[in-house]
Amino acid sequence: MSIGVTLAAARNAAGMTVAQLSAHTRIRETVIYAMERDDFSLCGGDFYARGHVRNIGKALGLDPDAVVHQYDEEHGGVPRPVRAAAVFQAESTIKLRERRNPNWSTAMAIALAIVAVFGVTRVMSGSGEPVATGADLRPSAVPTSSASSRPPANPKAAKPVSDLVTLQVKTRSASFLEVSDSKGKQMFRGTMPAGQISIWKARKEVRVTIGNAGGVDLKVNGKRLGVPGKVGQLVHRSFGPEVPKSR
Repeated sequence: MSIGVTLAAARNAAGMTVAQLSAHTRIRETVIYAMERDDFSLCGGDFYARGHVRNIGKALGLDPDAVVHQYDEEHGGVPRPVRAAAVFQAESTIKLRERRNPNWSTAMAIALAIVAVFGVTRVMSGSGEPVATGADLRPSAVPTSSASSRPPANPKAAKPVSDLVTLQVKTRSASFLEVSDSKGKQMFRGTMPAGQISIWKARKEVRVTIGNAGGVDLKVNGKRLGVPGKVGQLVHRSFGPEVPKSR
């Protein structure tokens, strides 16, 4: 969930309108609306955006440091301060080494040592002990019977009857919801009033963010799941297609 959705869900859970939040934080309503859509271009830069996020989070009862950290994670991280020592570091003199002629005596000694080691190895290999060749080092073939002895895959493994997922939400009290499909395509985002029933259908998966978990009653694929959390609690849930029970 993005920082904009976090702020919007917290505001709805607190029962505040954008106008009330604007009056409390002295941040323009247009800026708050844009921030809840993850558009921080109206803030005037990262410095002011981080300040707005901190003030709004504090006003809504959130941890100011936690929401600012989430903003930094989604927008490139905290800018690193530049140390004055790095800017005004004195230039160092680069000394070039003198080019020396190669030491031919050392090179000849190394070459003679390599030749001596090679000769000793040849003598030891010809002492009568058999030396393994490439053909001897090949791995033995795996018997075909071992492959055929593996148990076949269970052809009757449980599979979903259909990849269609149906989510029904009934609100006990006003609650903020954001509903999307398996590809992240948004199907609904807003506040549902108390006593309303809404149904969404999608292939493979339905994802839902609830700003007031204690104020809704969920039913997935016809099965009632009940209340997903406490009043005012922000929860995230995802649901897949129904899998038939084994007989």
